[in-house]
Amino acid sequence: MAIDRDKLRDRLDRATAHLDPPYAVVDLSAFDANAGALVDRAAGKPVRIASKSVRVRDLLTRALARPGWRGVMAFTLPEALWLARSGVSDDVLVAYPTADRGALAELAADPALAEAVTLMVDDAGQLDLIDQVCPPGRRPALRICLELDASWRPLGGRVHVGVRRSPVHSAGAAGTLAAAVAGRPGFRLVGLMSYEAQIAGLGDAPPGNAVLGTAIRVTQRGSYRELLARRAAAVAAVREHADLEFVNGGGTGSVAATSADPAVTEVTAGSGLYGPTLFDAYRAWRPTPAAFFACTVVRRPGPGLATVLGGGWIASGPAADSRLPRPWLPAGLKLLGAEGAGEVQTPLAGDAATALRIGDRVWFRHAKAGELCEHVNEVHLVDGDSVVATVPTYRGEGHAFL
Repeated sequence: MAIDRDKLRDRLDRATAHLDPPYAVVDLSAFDANAGALVDRAAGKPVRIASKSVRVRDLLTRALARPGWRGVMAFTLPEALWLARSGVSDDVLVAYPTADRGALAELAADPALAEAVTLMVDDAGQLDLIDQVCPPGRRPALRICLELDASWRPLGGRVHVGVRRSPVHSAGAAGTLAAAVAGRPGFRLVGLMSYEAQIAGLGDAPPGNAVLGTAIRVTQRGSYRELLARRAAAVAAVREHADLEFVNGGGTGSVAATSADPAVTEVTAGSGLYGPTLFDAYRAWRPTPAAFFACTVVRRPGPGLATVLGGGWIASGPAADSRLPRPWLPAGLKLLGAEGAGEVQTPLAGDAATALRIGDRVWFRHAKAGELCEHVNEVHLVDGDSVVATVPTYRGEGHAFL
């Protein structure tokens, strides 16, 4: 959707005039619109919220209260236990295998948690570790989800397209691991998950590079066709050993495509609620920017330059310009190539820099979603031109899970 950035800047400035930067805000109208759009794109399949892309309990709860959203995908087991205990959800899938012995002991000691939390497994050694922490005869059966690697390996495996996740890539390997889980006491196989990062997490319209965009789209189409067949075969192989409650797939960038896969029963999304800059490079759907952070202009080092305090909130991933925060309001600002976004100061250039004065706010967008919340203790929720609530982030509640 088209955004009048001047009006948005004026609205955010008025809503937060009483605050001193740096601080983060979430525009609730955009957040809710994105939540509704993701449900529409899921075409009737439930959307599981990826907590690492939100990292604010109040906003997790807000999304889950909407029709079409169901369950949480957590990124660590301690986080999953916390979310289940605090009533955010009674259906929490841990997205990554865990070796946290203390958290496993907590899970095994509480039947209610054992019923609410599902562990991710892609290796029998992970089952061995769980049994070492708490033997099967001394615990309730723990819920298990298998992760199927969704990367594409054309040319007989000589090329790897995607991220390095699970070693379980073929339907045969999935069936073998499913048999191992089903045959061991103390475990209950309930789900299968696959994350097609090369589709869901890779923009197909990189700015200023049409050739690369075309290559990405061709690769994504080939990967999608291959995964449709392989995921269906893997689900069939696993179902020979367990009655699966769910088959999870996708992410914000592939909600529509993943939902169209008949083998998938639910999709995951999270980043699309905030609309970070990485998703500006997608053609099919671009979320409305909803999360911002403000920094104050404290220097005018020269003509056409304005320097803000802070600003260097860099995203994880490959060290590239795509991981830098983007000065977004007012429009017409850019980072300096020689300095980038600094820990303590960030000089900005561009047409808009000339009009900035000491004390003015510059609004940035983070490259990723939930990582913004690792820099602030609270998020101010904006409705119209008012802050209607101030809510703690995970960090503000004293939790840094990773």
